[in-house]
Amino acid sequence: MLRSAFKNHLIREDSLNIPASEAYKVLRTNIEFSNINASIQTIMIASTQKGEGKSVTSANLAATYAKSNKKVLLIDANLRNPLQHQIFNLSNSLGLSTLLSNQSELREITMVTDIKNLSVIPSGPLLANPPEALGSYRMLAFLEEAKQLYDIIIIDTPPILSVADAQIVAAQCDGVLLIVKAGKVSKEALTKAKAVLDLVGVKVMGAVLNNVNAKRAAFYSAY
Repeated sequence: MLRSAFKNHLIREDSLNIPASEAYKVLRTNIEFSNINASIQTIMIASTQKGEGKSVTSANLAATYAKSNKKVLLIDANLRNPLQHQIFNLSNSLGLSTLLSNQSELREITMVTDIKNLSVIPSGPLLANPPEALGSYRMLAFLEEAKQLYDIIIIDTPPILSVADAQIVAAQCDGVLLIVKAGKVSKEALTKAKAVLDLVGVKVMGAVLNNVNAKRAAFYSAY
């Protein structure tokens, strides 16, 4: 897909896609009320497999939080097939991978976007050993430093059932939001993904059903 095609999936203040904008506001509210007894600062966005809309949802949820005057950091921790630099039209020469390999500092890889309150850390160049890098002490220290600087941190990762990367990152987050593409994911795959997340003890805050047939959804909404 072309770079501009990904960029057009980002909902902005002047966007005419009001239903989608409202849906993301509802999602933000539901997350905030998913655990009223504990603070949720780090949220991993996950899916069972590739192509379920995880990266676009991550970007728009981050933008929606930023519009509510939260200071937001979006991290592209997909060190195998990153997309956030394309969605925000940013350079990917530096990013999480260069930080984790001790080639960069946090201030060098943090990209300011044209959305107020929203900064993005792209993935950086591909690494040969993503699981080791994401599970390193450097990653833990980086997240702790970021928590001191931002109200909300949203992390985009590879699919849960493809590689171990997402499970490793999940263990470092306050909660996980599952993205499910309508008609594509089996019940067995979802059950397996939930079991993988349970192994690391992370809270699954809920699921977003993506790519729903709008006409069918409108039909059912009348009842």
